[in-house]
Amino acid sequence: MGDEVSFEQLFDLTECGDDRFEAISATYPWGQVYGGQVAAQGLLAAGRTVDPAFEPHSLHAYFVRIGTWDEPIIYDVDRIRDGRSFITRRVLARQSHGVILNLSASFQRPETEPEIQRIVRPEDVPDPGTVEMDSWIEPMIERSGAASAMPNARTWIRLTEHYLDTPLMHAVAHTFTSDDLPTEAVEYAHPHGRIEYTETDTERPYFGASLDHAVWFHHLRPATDWTLHDFRSSGVRGGRGHASGELWSTDGIHVATVTQEVLLRVAR
Repeated sequence: MGDEVSFEQLFDLTECGDDRFEAISATYPWGQVYGGQVAAQGLLAAGRTVDPAFEPHSLHAYFVRIGTWDEPIIYDVDRIRDGRSFITRRVLARQSHGVILNLSASFQRPETEPEIQRIVRPEDVPDPGTVEMDSWIEPMIERSGAASAMPNARTWIRLTEHYLDTPLMHAVAHTFTSDDLPTEAVEYAHPHGRIEYTETDTERPYFGASLDHAVWFHHLRPATDWTLHDFRSSGVRGGRGHASGELWSTDGIHVATVTQEVLLRVAR
């Protein structure tokens, strides 16, 4: 990714009407808009219409059309419900060729209730920084390899740029990074397997795109801290593959749960 756009610039939404916001896009190696960027900007647009006393707890997004990087994205927010405990928003992201994202987001007022974490982070995972990896989104995101556990896709990820320390922005930042590994997990599960290639290759083994994406936030931590993304796929059918996984802090806190369906067609 070109370094001409920073994380701060990507998420500096401009208000351009009642509950309407405009954002720019970065350029990416594959020439189209990264789904994690659009979902994260949509969550931020929703959050801009919500009382800061409420924190994001989940989002559900459909990627309707492919976005283009060289045109601003308009986010229209619909105030579905403002309750005493929960707030619901719907967001449509548009470009000149139509709607590219349909997102629902829910926010909750923090409650003092009993807590328990019943799952644990994978064991025997090398510490971040011990296995270097390339990142397709440098310099904004760093990746550090974890022990291969095929068919799982597993990587430490962190943002390199600091941002406002609020629950909303932590959720936005983790949403931004959460679209990185699901496709890789589906490729591991595909009968043809994961085929390594470089960005200069003229032929790709698959045509792929994110179809829909959901995130549940459990215990938000800064995305500038190393976070383990651990994904697995339940299989592939009809050109669609499903992936689900968890985001973990270095001290074993379950940060978020992510699930995604991916379009993965064999190149012809």
